[in-house]
Amino acid sequence: MPYEHTVDGRVWRFADLRTLLGRASPPRSGDVLAGIAADSPDERMAARMALAELPLRRLLEEPVIPCETDEVSRLIHDGHDAAAFAPIAHLTVGDFRDWLLSARADEGTLADLRAGLTPEMAAAVSKLMRSQDLVAVARKCRVVSRFRNTLGLPGTLATRLQPNHPADDVRGVLAAVLDGLLYGCGDAVIGVNPVSDDMETLARLLHALDDVVTRFEIPTQTCVLAHVTSQLEALRAGLPVDLVFQSVAGTQAANRSFGVSLSLLADARAAAIERARGTLGNQVMYFETGQGSALSADAHHGVDQQTCEARAYAVARAFDPLICNTVVGFIGPEYLHDGKQIIRAGLEDHFCGKLLGLPIGCDVCHTNHAEADGDDMDALMTLLAVAGVTFLIGVPGADDVMLGYQSLSFHDVLYLRETLGLRRAPEFDAWLSRVGLADDAGRLLPVPERHPLLALPT
Repeated sequence: MPYEHTVDGRVWRFADLRTLLGRASPPRSGDVLAGIAADSPDERMAARMALAELPLRRLLEEPVIPCETDEVSRLIHDGHDAAAFAPIAHLTVGDFRDWLLSARADEGTLADLRAGLTPEMAAAVSKLMRSQDLVAVARKCRVVSRFRNTLGLPGTLATRLQPNHPADDVRGVLAAVLDGLLYGCGDAVIGVNPVSDDMETLARLLHALDDVVTRFEIPTQTCVLAHVTSQLEALRAGLPVDLVFQSVAGTQAANRSFGVSLSLLADARAAAIERARGTLGNQVMYFETGQGSALSADAHHGVDQQTCEARAYAVARAFDPLICNTVVGFIGPEYLHDGKQIIRAGLEDHFCGKLLGLPIGCDVCHTNHAEADGDDMDALMTLLAVAGVTFLIGVPGADDVMLGYQSLSFHDVLYLRETLGLRRAPEFDAWLSRVGLADDAGRLLPVPERHPLLALPT
């Protein structure tokens, strides 16, 4: 059905809900590329005003992608909890924004609401919010997850230690692992993106990472971020797989382009749970997402990239992950052109993920041909840390030598922890203290000359 809003006597009309959501989105190059973005600031504001007046119920009644043709839409529809939604069912999108910012929306209330929210609701309300609104509400959301340690507790910031190597060389990978551990990083996961997906490479990297964690009794988890089918094969072969990783998107067609389906993800999760390698919990999945993935696969169905991204969180949420992160600037300037767009997208993704109940983190990053730099990344990582982000990704020197993009460095995370008084996962913090790398307050100590970690074969 069409939507409209009148401003100073001019009637702005939007053909359907997809059009309204697209026109109301903050500017981003991907939506312009797809022909979804507003043509002018006036049209964008008119769309936001029309969206503010839209009843939340309408986002249930008018799927942006029909359930008959999309399994993600069916997942969203079938998983919606009407009882959880009931307390806010009478609100408009604008009213919902005001409610989220009020004292009534506290940690417990927001947790109770999760099952009643759809990704489209989260995306819609985010389009009406300023950056500070996205930070304030996300900070009130608490999502805790467990495998070998506890992530998401108040006052903590975890990290994925990303020790990629352009030749999958184990010595090079372990050199980066050592670097990260000495900076107190790696409590979310020690996770390698392999160049090759073959089983020999997968086995070599899995055994190397597992040996480090086992030998030094590090309370963390490891992951080799191969395709889920390769990880499933590794599980069946008895290899030491902790977390099962997969990139996911917000439409069935986009996930098909990744070579995955909901049933395949369910099979992989069941296989990993059966191995029972966790000590504190059995949340065995790790997902990555990113605005623009559906558009790059020509699988967005006319839906704006931020709403597609929020729909990816419905996929991730269905499989109870230990961690999930958006790689916010990784796809390139065709989708997020500059630092301002990357910062806004990162805050939106974190807000929507937290609101929907995900233990969500962020790869604060950009490609070398984007109009962004280290100052933009400093701003985004600081805003996310204030907003209570579950974890961030760190690589040696902020330069991923395998994937060829700019992320955060280990000392960037150290800055956040020291400046904002944030701790690591408590079990990981206790380990650092026990092995003499940090004091009881979590502050790093000089590394002893003959520390056992220095014996890693780097």
